[in-house]
Formats: sequence, structure tokens, C-alpha cells
Amino acid sequence: MMNKQFAVFGVGKFGESVAVELQRLGCEVIAVDKDMERVEHIADSVSYAMQADFGDPDFIHSLGTRNLDGVVIAESVNLEASIMATVICKEIGVPYVVVKTKNERHAEILKKIGADAVISPEKEIGIKLARNLMKASFADWIALSPDYSIAESEVPKAWIGKSLKELDIRKKYGVIVVGIKWNSQVEVNPDPDEKLKKDMILILVGANSDLRKIG
Repeated sequence: MMNKQFAVFGVGKFGESVAVELQRLGCEVIAVDKDMERVEHIADSVSYAMQADFGDPDFIHSLGTRNLDGVVIAESVNLEASIMATVICKEIGVPYVVVKTKNERHAEILKKIGADAVISPEKEIGIKLARNLMKASFADWIALSPDYSIAESEVPKAWIGKSLKELDIRKKYGVIVVGIKWNSQVEVNPDPDEKLKKDMILILVGANSDLRKIG
């Protein structure tokens, strides 16, 4: 069985990580970038590394991309180059073209001209982090630094029936309420006028010394 073959166009941090991981998984990888330093940096980690402008149709044709299982266009700075590379790759029969993009408008354009998948790594990482935060027990795992943490706390008796605005927690206690757990739900960026209830759990961010004073 032949190894799968991929080309990665643009080997900045994101493109490099994709190319190196594909190679590690047993694929044959061609890494392409205009920056010779990037090419030299990744050369020993992939099957082939070359300096070229992936927005040039002649280059893409010369690469023999029709023999590839997929192309990852991992550079989102130059939309025109991404469009050109996507169109040419699909024209000559590349079965799967994935394109990195930096905003929704560019994503829509790239989908319309034939990209099989459009990704925004920063957005997807942000969404994944938010979902993990919603699921997690903060006290279990988040120490932001040796002196600064996110922690959970029951509502102190003196705070029950009062709103976050009334309590002015940031000014008086030096911590920030970033969420409230209640009835199996997590409310991020809670309403400052909402009255705190006994069975709520506060999600707090602050210096460890300040967090220890809450309760």
C-alpha cells in the first residue's frame, strides 16, 4: 500500500505543525514556502521542501499536484494566492484541498471557489477552550501562574441576596467573577444585577492570596 501524499503550502507555525505531523504519521509530505529560512528549517522533517510561490499557477502545475491525496494551504495572509492555489488544485483533480483562513468573509469566498474544507485554527482553538471551560471543574485544573488562579467558590453567606454590582467584588476583594454555575448550567460573563443565591457556585479569577479570602 502506497503512503498518502500531501503538499503543505506555507510552513509558518501552523503549516509546519501540519506538515511534520503528517510526515510522522507515515505520509509523504512536500512543504512549500516563499521564505527560504522556513524551507531550510523544515527540510529535515519532511520528504521534500522547496522554495516557491504557491500562488503561481505554473508552479502548481509543475508540482504534479494531480498525484497528491490532498493539499493544505496553510497561509492565510494572501487571499489572492490562496484563491489561485485552490482553483488550480481543484482544476487538476486534487481530491481534497484544505485552506486556512483568517475571517468568515474569506472562508465563504474560498468555499465558493471549491475548497473542500476551510479552517480558522485560532477560532477553533478558542471554541474548544470555551467548551472545555464550560465542562471543567475549574478548581481541579486551572492555575494560571504560581500566584494567580481560576477557582470555584460557594457564595459567601454575606453575599447571598446581593448583586455583583452591589458587592463591587473586583474593587473590594481584588478578584473577578467570570462565571456562575447554577442548575447544571454555566453562565459566562454573568449579569451584574442578578441576585446571588445560596446554591450558586462562583467562578473566580485572581491572585491566590485574594482568592483564599473569599468564603
